[in-house]
Amino acid sequence: MKFLIYFIFAVSLNISYAQTKVYKGNSNSHFDILYTIKNNKVYRGSSTSFTNIAYTIAENKIYEGNSTSYTDVLYTVKGNHVYKGNSTSFTDILYTFDDQKIYKNDSKSFTDILFTRMKNKLFFGNSTQFTDCIISFNGEISMPVIAILIGPY
Repeated sequence: MKFLIYFIFAVSLNISYAQTKVYKGNSNSHFDILYTIKNNKVYRGSSTSFTNIAYTIAENKIYEGNSTSYTDVLYTVKGNHVYKGNSTSFTDILYTFDDQKIYKNDSKSFTDILFTRMKNKLFFGNSTQFTDCIISFNGEISMPVIAILIGPY
């Protein structure tokens, strides 16, 4: 019984403190943290303070700051696309993605590859060269969130 209580406590501790850090380039230094993602909030830098919330992720929407108001929707994710604002019109597609590539607009053309993901790193274009690494991360992060954090829109 004691083991079960300890196990539940340990698991709940891991869940409540689970977070992903996004680092500049190939770094994993505290000084190079660009974003911290925790509990569906994206924070600027390493802080998880209310004042550092850049985005809130709820269902298939990404909101500005700590808001979940309809008027603060910056992006909508549907299928393998990221759309501008509340739209799901093909004319408002900003990014198309698959397991390892992020493309601009509604394209899947080799010439429209913006980023390539390999394990816990994101590279510029179709490259996986060390020198082309844009960000690295230490936890789970979805392709739409990567596109929004690093993409040009």
